Amino acid sequence: MDLGFEVDQRGDYTVLAVRGEVDVYTAPRLRERLIELVSQGSHQVVVDLEGVDFLDSTGLGVLVGGLKRLRSHDGDMILVCTQPRILKVFEITGLTKVFSIHDSVESATAA
Repeated sequence: MDLGFEVDQRGDYTVLAVRGEVDVYTAPRLRERLIELVSQGSHQVVVDLEGVDFLDSTGLGVLVGGLKRLRSHDGDMILVCTQPRILKVFEITGLTKVFSIHDSVESATAA
């Protein structure tokens, strides 16, 4: 399955909506997109994972790397995810303590 992105600006936040499967094959494209956003000056990023069908450890690594990159620029990354199978990946790995995870882009950008 292919990976798609949509970028939107909501106030101070750049919203990156991700669609498709984030795995060992597609994760490098997500990494490139996050690096591109940071280099363009986006330091408050909301990653909307509602359109993600599958997320593996490579995808998690890209998100953690993106968070580190943003924090080194005094920024932050907020995730939007309500899908139980994707949330479970964050819970099992303990990343719910690392990421702020919201149930909608609206609640993420209001935080």
